[in-house]
Amino acid sequence: MCGAQAGGPDAATIKPGETTIQGSVTRDGQPVTGYVRLLDSTGEFTAEVPTSATGQFRFYAAEGTWTLRALVPGATADRTVVAQRGGLAEVAITV
Repeated sequence: MCGAQAGGPDAATIKPGETTIQGSVTRDGQPVTGYVRLLDSTGEFTAEVPTSATGQFRFYAAEGTWTLRALVPGATADRTVVAQRGGLAEVAITV
């Protein structure tokens, strides 16, 4: 299960009790627009969301180990994150 906000995530929209993975994508310290994919522990595609104009993204996911794959013009980058039930995992992805 995933969710995305039009225009990017807003802290006020975090759902209490939901497992949330959010963060931003940057290059040379500047936000980058593109897409972020959520891959499960076996590498299987689960969801994809566009980044906001400020490079932000958010997923609502099950607890477990996930890979985030940033896909932006001219680059890709993977980050592994462990999401805990009802928790918030913040991830910074630099491409």
